[in-house]
Amino acid sequence: MFDPRTLPADLEAVREEHAPNALVFDVAGDFDTVPPAAAENLGLVVDSLSPATYPDEWLPADAPEALRLYASSDFTIGMPGDGTVTWTRQTDPSVVLVKYRAKGTPDDFLDFLIAEALVQSGLDDVPEHFLPFFGEEYCALAEATPLDGTDVYQIAAALYEGWVGLQTRDVFESWEGEHDRLYDAWVDSGERLDDRLADLPRLVATGRTSFAEATEFACSAIKHGRDLPAPFAALDTSAYLEYGPTYAVRWAEKTFDRLTEARDARDATDERV
Repeated sequence: MFDPRTLPADLEAVREEHAPNALVFDVAGDFDTVPPAAAENLGLVVDSLSPATYPDEWLPADAPEALRLYASSDFTIGMPGDGTVTWTRQTDPSVVLVKYRAKGTPDDFLDFLIAEALVQSGLDDVPEHFLPFFGEEYCALAEATPLDGTDVYQIAAALYEGWVGLQTRDVFESWEGEHDRLYDAWVDSGERLDDRLADLPRLVATGRTSFAEATEFACSAIKHGRDLPAPFAALDTSAYLEYGPTYAVRWAEKTFDRLTEARDARDATDERV
């Protein structure tokens, strides 16, 4: 199921600099979460496995079942929303997994995604998933977000990605003149976000995009250093980088308070009309 992937020279250089011991595999099947029995096959190609577990108290009552399984003692690699490439430190050494869905992805962009995973996995202070990032604050985020458990999951995953992006984009920017192919893929994929970013508030206001989807899109743009519209621009700050989950929860509280105020104002106007 796991086949070693041959890396081009620029990706080898990124691995050597950021995660020199990491192993990169192509996965024969597609997945959101690798089935535990299949994931345990990684034990044949790594030195050891250390499945992560997290307290039940971190999970709100309506947390998706996939998140409950992730928090349990089951050996869980990959989660919904991880994208085409994912990584884990539940193995020693860490591994980067390229999903089967990568077939057909342009080579330069796919190699950027692999490089991104290598950079992220080499950041010792960055957990591999939003649950250990938020910890007990995840329940506070759910309370601040008047949406169902699936939407809260999507928002939490997006907020985590934005926080990680604040730490990685300087690395990507530094590749200009050194790893130009990867740098160009980073720039190009960022520029492709601009038109929709500018239209994001209107799409949410007209119901064409949910707030969770908008948060996911905006936070994905942070790693590219793009200009974000309100209220997402408040996440592209040094304060978010410093205070992490506490800041994210406060951002959610303030944002939904303002959304409620705006909705109430519209309803009052409609009644007068």
